[in-house]
Order: sequence, then C-alpha cells, then structure tokens
Amino acid sequence: MCTTVSHFLFYILNKQDLSKTLSEHCTFSFCGFTEWLSHVDFWHQLDGSLIGDHSEENVTSHLLCLNSEYSLKNSKSLVLRLALEVEEDGVDQYLDLIVREKNVKTQKDPTFKIHLKVCLLQITGYRNLFESVEELRKETFDSDKVEHEEMLLKLWDLLMPDTKLESRVTKQWGDIGFQGDDPKTDFRGMGMLGLTNLAFFSEHYTEEARQVLSHANHPNLGYSYAIVGINLTEMAYSLLKSGALKPHFYNTVSGRPELQHFHQLYCYLAYQFDRFWVEEKPASIMEFNHYREKFHDQIKIQLLDPAVGLILTGHWKK
Repeated sequence: MCTTVSHFLFYILNKQDLSKTLSEHCTFSFCGFTEWLSHVDFWHQLDGSLIGDHSEENVTSHLLCLNSEYSLKNSKSLVLRLALEVEEDGVDQYLDLIVREKNVKTQKDPTFKIHLKVCLLQITGYRNLFESVEELRKETFDSDKVEHEEMLLKLWDLLMPDTKLESRVTKQWGDIGFQGDDPKTDFRGMGMLGLTNLAFFSEHYTEEARQVLSHANHPNLGYSYAIVGINLTEMAYSLLKSGALKPHFYNTVSGRPELQHFHQLYCYLAYQFDRFWVEEKPASIMEFNHYREKFHDQIKIQLLDPAVGLILTGHWKK
C-alpha cells in the first residue's frame, strides 16, 4: 500500500499513467489497493481531477485543499471555476450548485459537501486574508490617529513595564530597536502591518517578547528588535503573497484564516528567528542579511512538509 494517497492524487490531477505511478512510487498489496479504490467514489471527480480520499489518514488537510483548488481552478465548468470566488455566506448555496453540476450522489457519500465546504472556506479565506494583510500594509502610520498612537505607546509599555517613556519623540525608542527618535519613520515599508505584528506579539506572548528583546539587547549578539521585527513582517507577507503559507493555514485553521492567524504566524517567526540568531552566533549585525536569508530558507523547507504547522507554543494571552 502507498505511504500516502497523495501520490495518486498528484498523478491523477496531472493525468499521468496510474500503472507508472504504482511501479515508481508504491509498494502495495493488490488487496490494499482494491480497498483504496473502493473509497474513491466517496470523492467525486471534478472534470476528471480527483479531489482526494478523505478516508485515508495520511492525506493531510492541505493536500485535500490544494488538490481541490487545482481541480476547481482548471475545471472546464464555469460553475466550478467560480467556486473559488464565492464569499462565506454563499458557500452552502454554491455547494448545492456543484452537487447538481457534477451529479454527485450525496446519499452515497454524505460527507462530500462537508469536506468540500471546509476546503472552499480555506481556499477563499486565504485569498481574503491576503487582501486584509495588504490593506493593513498599505495603511500609513499617522500620528494624528489616536488608535495608531495608542498602539505604539502600548508596545512600549508591554516591553518596558518598568521604564517610563519620557516623551513621544525620544532616543528611548532605540531601547526596543527603533532607528530614530520617532518610530513612525520605521513603518514606511510595512505600514501598520509592521506595528500591529509587533504589538500583537508583545500583547499575546508578553513573556516571549520580553525574552526576545533581552536577547536583542545583548552586548555581543544583539540586534535591533523592532527593525528586525518589521523585517520579519516582510518575510511573512512575502510568504503569504507567494502562496507558500497555504499548507500551514490549511493544516492549522479549520475554516477561513483571519488576520489573527497571520499575526500568530508572525509571532512564530519572531520567536524562532531569535533562537536561530542566538544559536548561530553571528560575528556582527553586519551579517544580518546572510542569516536572515538562511532562516528564510529553513522556513520555506518547513513549509514543504505536508503536515506543517508553524505554531508558537508559549504563554498565550487572549
């Protein structure tokens, strides 16, 4: 029997010869394969492209969603292609359209709609998440907006609870890794997304954030906490934009991913980068770009794991 059904899914989606697939990728018993085939009917084919066999334990959520997305996107049916554009409140109605379009026998497989609904929510949710993240990235920090100023000052209070900020514009901001006397100039690249991530990490993982800040202020291995944090926001943003984070979100979010889930992913990157930096012991901050890319490559490798889930387990505060 195959180690995972994903071999079958991949080759069927790409219209490869099944016998070649079996000989090159599988060591199986005929009985086992026959048993697997008996489950195929529980997933309808979308224009000849098999969605997946949800009865197989080794098929992870992200493979199920990626295969569904591929099938829908490349379908000859306009109804199926438009399923990728449906909004959350229209998913149930659209599922009925798909069932009619493909003549799915829901009595034979009553779980078909349940699993496809989860996939549609995750697939369309990923797109909507990127739109929300992009909107926040394009929002410029504005000192005249009370909510912007409050978030910035709260960041200081969370990270430096025993030190009072002398004034809004002060060299003290350098203590938490900003470049100048006024942090607003450091948010130009990532906008409010950069500040929101920093604040989210400090508010929901306060102990971990303070620990990372203490490492960042190390006399030999130190780095600019806030600036590096904003840089990691750019990393998370680029991974989201490229689609590389789909496996992570499809595996860890049962439904539509929200902004909070993106911020949690950032927290994982911020904490893990600090560990990576301390373990690598760079000779100086001048080597940041090299180690940043090395860390980036490690994350991309992790995202190739079908069971990936980049979750920071720590002292989470709701």
